[in-house]
Amino acid sequence: SALREKKTMFPLSLLKTAQGHPMLVELKNGETYNGHLVSCDAWMNINLRDVICTSKDGDRFWRMSECYVRGSTIKYLRIPDEVIDMVKEEASLKGRGRGGRGRGRGRGGRGGGRGRGGGRGK
Repeated sequence: SALREKKTMFPLSLLKTAQGHPMLVELKNGETYNGHLVSCDAWMNINLRDVICTSKDGDRFWRMSECYVRGSTIKYLRIPDEVIDMVKEEASLKGRGRGGRGRGRGRGGRGGGRGRGGGRGK
């Protein structure tokens, strides 16, 4: 069904996959940063390279070889569709790999399989 097709996508896994790709970052103050993602951390702080910064009004531009953006100042990120597709592919491959969680009891666990008496020292 359509509901089953929808997969959860985590922002940090998306950002890890986006490393090396171009992206646009808009800050809460209205400035935008266009550049290639170098790295990110758990707080969504990001490093960009080959950056063009645009002022809030869009009338001033700066070119920077690299910059650091604190995660708490980010309003939104625009990431290429190809990166989102790559994350979807990875998620579907992982889902098929081991058959998911919770199937069968495997070894150990509770109850059964211990011969007579249930293995409780009787």
